[in-house]
Amino acid sequence: MGLVWLVPAGGIAAILFALYLIRDVLGRDKGTPAMQDIADRIVEGANAFLKRQYITIAGLALVAAIGLGVLLAFLSDPASTGVTKIGMGWRTAVAFLVGAFCSGLAGYIGMYVAVRANLRTAAAAARGGVREAVAVALRGGAVSGFLIVALSLLGVAAIFYAYGGASKTDLVPFLIVGFGFGASFVALFAQLGGGIYTKAADMGADLVGKVEAGIPEDDARNAGVIADLVGDNVGDCAGRGADLFESTAAENIGAMILGVAAFVAAKKAGLPHPEVWVLFPLVIRSFGIFATMAGILSVRAREDENPMNALNRGYFLSVALSVGGLAIASWVMLGDVVSQPVWLFLAGLVGIGTSIAFVFITQYYTEVSYGPVREIVRASRTGPATNIVAGTAVGFETTFASAVAIGVAIWMSYTLGNQITFPDGSAVPNGGLFGTAVATMGMLMTAAYILAMDTFGPITDNANGIVEMSGAGPQVRHVTDRLDAVGNTTKALTKGYAIGSAGLAAFLLFNAYLEEVEKLSSGTLGKVAEFPEFLVVNLAKPEVFIGALLGGMLVYLFSAMTMRAVGRTAGAVIEEVRRQFREMPGIMLGTQRPDYARCVDITARAGLREMILPGLLAVSVPIIVGLVLRAEAMASFLMVGTIGGILLATYMNNAGGAWDNSKKLIETGEYTVPGTTEVLKKGSAAHAAAVVGDTVGDPFKDTAGPSLHVLIKLLSTITLVMAPLFL
Repeated sequence: MGLVWLVPAGGIAAILFALYLIRDVLGRDKGTPAMQDIADRIVEGANAFLKRQYITIAGLALVAAIGLGVLLAFLSDPASTGVTKIGMGWRTAVAFLVGAFCSGLAGYIGMYVAVRANLRTAAAAARGGVREAVAVALRGGAVSGFLIVALSLLGVAAIFYAYGGASKTDLVPFLIVGFGFGASFVALFAQLGGGIYTKAADMGADLVGKVEAGIPEDDARNAGVIADLVGDNVGDCAGRGADLFESTAAENIGAMILGVAAFVAAKKAGLPHPEVWVLFPLVIRSFGIFATMAGILSVRAREDENPMNALNRGYFLSVALSVGGLAIASWVMLGDVVSQPVWLFLAGLVGIGTSIAFVFITQYYTEVSYGPVREIVRASRTGPATNIVAGTAVGFETTFASAVAIGVAIWMSYTLGNQITFPDGSAVPNGGLFGTAVATMGMLMTAAYILAMDTFGPITDNANGIVEMSGAGPQVRHVTDRLDAVGNTTKALTKGYAIGSAGLAAFLLFNAYLEEVEKLSSGTLGKVAEFPEFLVVNLAKPEVFIGALLGGMLVYLFSAMTMRAVGRTAGAVIEEVRRQFREMPGIMLGTQRPDYARCVDITARAGLREMILPGLLAVSVPIIVGLVLRAEAMASFLMVGTIGGILLATYMNNAGGAWDNSKKLIETGEYTVPGTTEVLKKGSAAHAAAVVGDTVGDPFKDTAGPSLHVLIKLLSTITLVMAPLFL
């Protein structure tokens, strides 16, 4: 119990560390006036879009919070929830709004520093080469990582204690699930709007600029290039920041809910500090913050190596220190309440090991050094069709390793959790599930570092564009090209990591839903150990089978709507860029400046308009299914929808990343076809085919795939919040 102080200490330390990084990054050289002019345009476009987007999302969130509060105030059962109907309504609505605000703030923070670090990274590449540019980009990304982790940790802890968690430890975790729902709600719309914006701009700029006009990527003559660079920030930074905030918050709350059963049993047995079962997940994450600080500060890239190696060294240092923190937390916090804390320590190690496994799985399928990307490059020699077939096959194949890794992690952590006993030898209720919760928290220990690597991607991508548009020269462009290729991999790594944690959390949150339904239907909230668990979801019942069918359908319909939205918006960008080339001939001669603002406006308006329908679909369908088909059917909906979402997102993320890096490998001019002297380069037929494949993969990996991450968690948080209405 003595380590609970680490929760606020870790959150505050993360904020202070982020402020130090902000000062370090923003204090660096801003480069040439030409670089600064381009960077200013990116900042202006990103700020304008986020302002319009968050005003829209705020209105939707307010309506949702009021509706949620009113529904629960009228329809919840005080006997099963432990509070009055009005109390349940206002508590859930307030928690929803706090979670929504924190999620929006996390997204804004993710973008604020990134749009300033990109300029410093470009200047560092021009002045100091790879070593300094890697440090600037990673530290700029780490600002987002540490502030998001701090917001998540402090937000969950603060609302837990504000709702009386110190005295009602068995009740409050169920009252704060609205926090996770609010975070998921905002993250869904932020990811949708940002993802539609970024990929529509990217596709429009690439297809007209590179394929039709034959000009380089990020060429200043391309009217869509500023919109493309803005999109990297509003999608990959702001959208992903909100996404990963809601992931960590929802998984924290789910772990706390599963600790309630052990808390009740420990309290009944008279064991000291039974509340450690609920607070243990927060303490584990606090140790992870300090471990990742050391990892970030340790990164030192060398000019003659792949920059990914330097990032990997920092990551593995974070992992090693996290293992030490996990051991301390296990023995110090649980030494008096379980007979052998080693079992939970090992469950946490399973989670840490799973995060490493997903790093390697994603690297293998998306890094230019390995076979899958090179297979797509070889397929590009025979045209776009074979490129797309090869990339699709790679994406489908990745689901095997991902499913095995998640399955092994769940089985091992559940088995290890079942070994724990109280000091008198009696079994810990929900021990296996709590082991899975500890594994999930173990995986999240390095979340700040993974987030830093994620934001590293759009920072280096923007830096590459700034270098190209400012005419910094081929030597500097070579440096930023190397960083951009690594950035594509780090972005893919984050998506793999998010899917891995979502897989563990899906099992955790699914069981949290079953447990809450059992409590609500029994009217015995707070007496978990005294009634049998609700374990069976019977697919032989027609309504339950229909629920499962609808859950699988939602994943595909949602993805279809997001892809179609990108296609429509990209079409508008393509027509505008073509129009400018046709009506402004001075653009290609360099005597006339494109109208960048027009493309920015087209993508901004479309991104805001197109995010509404898929977002409302994702929120409304689960509620309708639960109200019509009831709780057991909702469980099957949640189960199948989550599994389908995990596999489809895995396919989309990795296929898109592999297509992107196959194009990048050709553009480096460093790929020689095996058995020949043929070198594939920019401007070749293979390059044109790779550009088409990359364009197909863009909405996969940056719109539909990441939006599915949020959908998976949103399904869980909706079911937890709305469970009283599904009985």
